[in-house]
Amino acid sequence: MKAVCSLACTTRIREEEARVYPFPRFIYLTFPFFFGGWGEYFFLSGASINNSEDDEEEDIVDLAANSLLNKLIRQSLVESTHRVEVLQKDPSSPLYSVKTFEELRLKEELLKGIYAMGFNRPSKIQEMALPMMLAHPPQNLIAQSQSGTGKTAAFILAMLSRVNASELFPQCLCLAPTYELALQTGRVVEQMGRFCIDVEVMYAVRGNQAPRGTDITKQIVIGTPGTVLDWCFKRKVIDLNKIRVFVLDEADVMIDTQGFSDQSIRIQRALQPECQMLLFSATFEDSVWQFAERIIPDPNVIKLRKEELTLNNIRQYYVLCDSRKDKYQALCNIYGGITIGQAIIFCQGGGRRAREDRENLKNKTLKKTRQNAKWLTVEMMQDGHQVSLLSGELTVDQRASIIQRFRDGKEKVLITTNVCARGIDVKQVTVVVNFDLPLNQTGEPDYETYLHRIGRTGRFGKKGIAFNMIEVNKLPFLFKIQDHFNSKIKQLDPDDMDEIEKIEY
Repeated sequence: MKAVCSLACTTRIREEEARVYPFPRFIYLTFPFFFGGWGEYFFLSGASINNSEDDEEEDIVDLAANSLLNKLIRQSLVESTHRVEVLQKDPSSPLYSVKTFEELRLKEELLKGIYAMGFNRPSKIQEMALPMMLAHPPQNLIAQSQSGTGKTAAFILAMLSRVNASELFPQCLCLAPTYELALQTGRVVEQMGRFCIDVEVMYAVRGNQAPRGTDITKQIVIGTPGTVLDWCFKRKVIDLNKIRVFVLDEADVMIDTQGFSDQSIRIQRALQPECQMLLFSATFEDSVWQFAERIIPDPNVIKLRKEELTLNNIRQYYVLCDSRKDKYQALCNIYGGITIGQAIIFCQGGGRRAREDRENLKNKTLKKTRQNAKWLTVEMMQDGHQVSLLSGELTVDQRASIIQRFRDGKEKVLITTNVCARGIDVKQVTVVVNFDLPLNQTGEPDYETYLHRIGRTGRFGKKGIAFNMIEVNKLPFLFKIQDHFNSKIKQLDPDDMDEIEKIEY
């Protein structure tokens, strides 16, 4: 298995190379082990630390970045006990499932590639999806499941199964919403197909040139809709009549990007009716479902129910504070009174009020969010805590590295802004702290974010604790959250060590 890409495809995009780190250099030199060895890098490279402009950037992770982050941090399959729902295009046809990869009667080189990747048995969604995807004649499929359930490996297995290595032209086409996601999918193709001799991958992404008249001899093409559209219709280097498998990955991200859904539909409509068409999405909102129905004809449908977060296993407390120093002192008292495995602390600058200028208040809020997170990180590090900081200033690869170190227990506390309210599965997390309550753009409580924040500690069937540090003027927001979820949030006196020590998991 070979991968073909220009220099632009094998190096990081320029924006990701422009690394921006949030602390003064002495912090990294004094505490390099908190940053995965980055302290030396700062000193030697002279990395830019211009916070004034960066603090005004939106501190969120867009859908594409979040999808890539989940792919990077979930190196193994997520164990799921949730029910798989199947809707067949022909309800009278038998429904098959498999418990082993051998039952699929795959080529020997594909089995070797699967086992070399560490897949010992099919995941929940693979048990049902693979028999459909590998059936003869080919069947179309729409599948929904969370990241880490094996959907990428499933459609890559389908592509590799239908490729004829002796035919030197594109036979499988996979669309991804971003350059980075295309490359990540390609890496999985290369890993799974490492024993498939003479099967090669081509990337139709920005920076990879394919002038008119280019003879593409690679059997699998992975790319973004705009570039693929250009290669197919303007440069005419891909013959869509010869495509046997068409995959549209991350459909929910695709429709969130302007123009991508129309480009994808135009590509799909040029395919032959016998081409197998597969669509995958992490979510199935109405807009995603409408798009899927437009682009995938006569499909089978597979859904894997997402985990339903609950507050039932979580004891919630709030602490009244006058300032961030009071909040930090309360946090120190809590740390001194109970045993904490690992903790996630969420910071947010505050909501937006309609009376103030929207843009100025937005910048003010974002700047305060990052300043609070940085300030808290430095305070905890100076007091000897093993802390890492996750914010929108870091690239996706850097975020993935920080999250992995946290999952490995190398840091006990993860301080974050709004970039990871979802998607982090760390079984050791026993405490979640809202250093600031989550508020939406109108300045009202953000109930969904609150649920996803503190829901991290009540997962995997265990109990957890959530602490909310709030100012007196934010108390009405807390009561709204309490009423919304119909759950008790108990006041805690941070100076009463006896009360703190009575808190049990």
